[in-house]
Amino acid sequence: MPRLSLSDLYRLAVPGDPRLRPDGSTVAYTVTRADRESDENRSEIWLAAPGGEPRRLTGGPRDSSPRWSPDGRSLAFLRPVDGKPQIHLLPMDGGEPRVLTSAPLGAGAAVWSPDGTLIAYAAPHGDLDPHAPVVADSLEYKADGTGLLRGLTTHLVVVSVDTGEARQITAGDFHAGEPSWSPDGGRLAFTTSMEADRDLTAAGAVYSVDVSGGEPERLTGPGVICAGAWWLGERLLVVGYDGDPVGHARLFDLGADGLVEIETGIDRNVMVGAPGYPGATPQLAGDDLIFCARDGGFTHLYRAPGEKIIGGDQVVSGVSAAKGRIAYIAATPYSAGEVYLADVPANGAVTASEATRLSSHGLHDVELFIPRSRTFTAPDGTRVEGFVLRDETLTEPGPLLLDAHGGPHNAWAPVFDGVHLYHQVLAARGWTVLTVNPRGSDGYGEAFYTAAVGAWGVADTDDFLSPIDDLVAEGVADPDRLAVTGYSYGGYVSCWLPTRTGRFKAAIPGGCVSDLTSMAGTSDAGHFLKAYECRGDIAEQSPMTHVARVTTPTLILHGEDDDRCPVGQAEQWFAALREQGVPVRLVRYPGGSHLFILNGRPSHRVDYNERIVEWLEQWIPVDGTPVSPS
Repeated sequence: MPRLSLSDLYRLAVPGDPRLRPDGSTVAYTVTRADRESDENRSEIWLAAPGGEPRRLTGGPRDSSPRWSPDGRSLAFLRPVDGKPQIHLLPMDGGEPRVLTSAPLGAGAAVWSPDGTLIAYAAPHGDLDPHAPVVADSLEYKADGTGLLRGLTTHLVVVSVDTGEARQITAGDFHAGEPSWSPDGGRLAFTTSMEADRDLTAAGAVYSVDVSGGEPERLTGPGVICAGAWWLGERLLVVGYDGDPVGHARLFDLGADGLVEIETGIDRNVMVGAPGYPGATPQLAGDDLIFCARDGGFTHLYRAPGEKIIGGDQVVSGVSAAKGRIAYIAATPYSAGEVYLADVPANGAVTASEATRLSSHGLHDVELFIPRSRTFTAPDGTRVEGFVLRDETLTEPGPLLLDAHGGPHNAWAPVFDGVHLYHQVLAARGWTVLTVNPRGSDGYGEAFYTAAVGAWGVADTDDFLSPIDDLVAEGVADPDRLAVTGYSYGGYVSCWLPTRTGRFKAAIPGGCVSDLTSMAGTSDAGHFLKAYECRGDIAEQSPMTHVARVTTPTLILHGEDDDRCPVGQAEQWFAALREQGVPVRLVRYPGGSHLFILNGRPSHRVDYNERIVEWLEQWIPVDGTPVSPS
């Protein structure tokens, strides 16, 4: 069986956003794949049910967000019309989909009213003139993936399913989060911040508004920063942060006495799901409240208070419950994701034999290397989990690539990674790939999660270097053939570590952070990064302060339109290394936002992987032949 190649990115089909039909019989979900000819990411909606083959329901090329009507007779989904996503309704008894909305700037995912007569959605509003001057009175004037907002706000709209008549029900200088219907269908709950200084102080509250419009009513007070709210039967559930947004996200019930924290029974961060951050929105499965949280590198499904339902070597990235069943997407060491269906157990976890795999979208004709979990110990005694990917038939020390994750509050998992395909390619060429979850990573408790706050690089350097020392001592890694890469916070690490040591023979920072001082004034999240995450001496935590020590040949990969880690971070690092005579190359990806390695142009994603492999093999040949500078 052949090994995976970088061109296999065009064969990857990744399922997501599963939605279980209200009767529990069928799962609608999206399938996303990279199209080589159009150089675009295509998405379609598929259906799967036990006992049958999954089938494609819509033809794309950019269909997403399937949402069942309460009676299960219609499926709402998003499809572009004149380049703007609009809600379409597909009758499940046959016929073509009907366009329901005509939102000028596009509609958000459909949220059905309890009786199925109305749909609510959040949508951008504003008059965007790309040639008008950009006037900013607050720091909230741009957003990664959108760019300059130019006064753009997000508000709630309600549309009649029968007539298509729509009315905007919120307005003003704030951004309304996704709506949730009250049980009687009379009001919508959503989260937002209406504070005048919300660009300077982290804030978020739950509001309620009548479906006919009017002034939103604030339902929560200060103290908890609310990030999401959902009506689950008669209870209004909130996910938020107790105090500053530097610790775990928590669950709360909102009642007559305000917010009351729900005991989850585990010291873990609640994961609601976002690009690059697997999880799912909390929901009810019968009378049980279920939610996602990381445990180590894996994202699992729990039942409050703290009983694991979906565990094992899986990363859960979407959940839907109905009629005592749960549908979910899970990645494993052998697949980037498949659709599963299981009955909700009365107690305990779903076993492998009790879960039915409904889909088969993985690459089943290639042989994959499997990451092995290891626990390393830093000099201060802190235990750090890492994962080693290599050809285990090799007996001699070889080259090693340390890959640092983003966040910093993300985490690696030992499952097949459809984004970092270079891991598999390098392992096939004799490399060891080491991924580590250092202090600051999610999945190991709140004290570990916050251990690098105000101490980027300072707190976690040994968490990266000690595992390398162990693998060198074990005869796995050659100390003269070490390299480092990473994206976002991992890009920061890839700039930072070469200021600490000269042992790396190649470095590849992607979406990098080189100067926290300039980033604080240019990133769309820069102020909050400075105020909450890197508070203290940000100059001392900046690689740029120590750049004179760097001698490592460096390849910098960066999206041109990155507003989270602006391209100036890459430019500064490139200029500083070039001025010092360090071998350095800068590659900029036109149109690439911060998430371009996840959802950008397929050609850019392939190029990103290819350049990493080429740079490593230029400076660190597998056979150990000395490299001549070029």
